[in-house]
Amino acid sequence: MSKTVNILVAPLNWGLGHATRCIPIIKALLADGFHVIIASDGIALGLLQKEFPHLEAIKLPSYNVEYPEKGQHFKRKMLSNIPKIGKAIREEHKALNDILEQYNIDGIISDNRLGLFTSKVPTVFITHQLQVLSGKTTGATTFLHKRFIKRFDECWVPDYKGSANLSGILGHPKKTVYPIQYIGPLSRISKEEIPIRYDALVILSGPEPQRSILETVLLAELKKYNGSVLFVRGVVEEEEVRMQQKNIEIVNFLTSDKLTAAMNSSDFIIARSGYTTIMDVAALQKKAFFIPTPGQPEQEYLAKRLKEKGIAPYSKQENFKVKDLAKLSVYKGFEQPQEVIDLRQFFGLFKGERKFRSNAKLAFDIDFLIMRFNNMLDNRKA
Repeated sequence: MSKTVNILVAPLNWGLGHATRCIPIIKALLADGFHVIIASDGIALGLLQKEFPHLEAIKLPSYNVEYPEKGQHFKRKMLSNIPKIGKAIREEHKALNDILEQYNIDGIISDNRLGLFTSKVPTVFITHQLQVLSGKTTGATTFLHKRFIKRFDECWVPDYKGSANLSGILGHPKKTVYPIQYIGPLSRISKEEIPIRYDALVILSGPEPQRSILETVLLAELKKYNGSVLFVRGVVEEEEVRMQQKNIEIVNFLTSDKLTAAMNSSDFIIARSGYTTIMDVAALQKKAFFIPTPGQPEQEYLAKRLKEKGIAPYSKQENFKVKDLAKLSVYKGFEQPQEVIDLRQFFGLFKGERKFRSNAKLAFDIDFLIMRFNNMLDNRKA
């Protein structure tokens, strides 16, 4: 490239998954000569700043998503979050014009930040949820999500296009009405042949209070486990802090290099069945035991799918017992090596090699979309 092209990479702060799967994209952009500016909020922004301390960072409005303490209240809690999510979308969309001018932005890659579309530069939306599962309201939630995705020039799905995919019906609906690029699974983790140091590795993530609830459950149960455990709490703080409780070594967070070493040196992994975690475990061809976030249909679907394929067992959070880990012996784990896809082939949109559609010129009215969404929900209740 003859001139510096500035790309804004902005993941949603909803746990760490959106931020961590942007890491290989940022590295590929830098390797291809782009200048990257990172943008997010909370622990997602904190993680990216630790991974890329030399890059400029912008704080965006927070969606402030909260989970309920009980899974059966998940949908009700998510519905109650809609007004403040709508406010955050409006605020980040309003802030975008200033960001474009101040940082001379030439392109945007948004991982599930719904307000970062514009007609001024090419924009990409990253999601593995082309279909948003929510039980009887799946049609309504998918409709709302689709309306936002259509305002971006392209949608990148971090999965394979064919049948050997990881996301199932989430990322492979029967039809779509916007340009899709299947860019392959994204993982900051690479497979290494190193000696096994830990029997089990626990990786926690996700919004509160469910992260803390699972931490309490696992710490109590794993003290009964006859093996060594590395317990990564998923709490991004200023400094890495370690402590030992019996057979469990506890650390608040790990940067990518250290987490790569920890995952490669562990016999198996215990984690949420979030899609980013699944991509990481698949990249390592490891065995895993999954515990879906209570009431979250996406994670429940992915956990059930992997169980049905004989890849990994799972347990409900409230039912987990250390003896359940014995089930790992009858599951094959992620055995198949993953195809390596060069991410740089997808950057043509920012080099003028693909059409810049400017779909953001469509009328944007978050209040109207939320009203339509609520009407659809009411119709399904009737």
